[in-house]
Amino acid sequence: MHGAALPGWLLMMLCAATGAYCLVRMRSCPGPAGADAGGEALMGFGMAAMAVPAAVFTLPRWHWVAYAAVFGAAAVRAVWPLRHGGRHVHHFVGCLAMVYMAVATATGGGHGEHTAGGGVPLLTGALLLYFAVYVLRSGTRLIPIAAAGSGTVGVRASPGPPSARPELVPACRVSMAIAMLTMLLTL
Repeated sequence: MHGAALPGWLLMMLCAATGAYCLVRMRSCPGPAGADAGGEALMGFGMAAMAVPAAVFTLPRWHWVAYAAVFGAAAVRAVWPLRHGGRHVHHFVGCLAMVYMAVATATGGGHGEHTAGGGVPLLTGALLLYFAVYVLRSGTRLIPIAAAGSGTVGVRASPGPPSARPELVPACRVSMAIAMLTMLLTL
């Protein structure tokens, strides 16, 4: 990320916190839900590492090649469950976006130097559009709906630990999509 250091640090903390939550959820959820949470934890921590301000730590070009390989492998892994339905499409697109940003960073001059030739404008625009639509569509689902005629908003409390609260999962996905939008805007 380039520009002022404060937005980079805030983005890094948001992504790291989301990755940590997904890691806790991965350990407490058995089966496919745990595997999904593991992929989301990888995405959160990877985005946190990518968001570290360039003024603090400049990564060598080979790091971005390794980064692209890790998220390329995660994208290949996300393709397999797609044959059972479109539930993992968002994770697949997110992994491909991470590969794209890593390759663009490696060819555009290193960490935080996305100035010239950092990305393909059409592909960047398509990814920006995808994540903007995802944030708007999924974000509106997080807003509680007022009960008809009562004027009060009903919010259902979930018992149990935070890792067992399903309403936090969409919020984490929306926060990571917002972070992805932010990172793509710098490309």
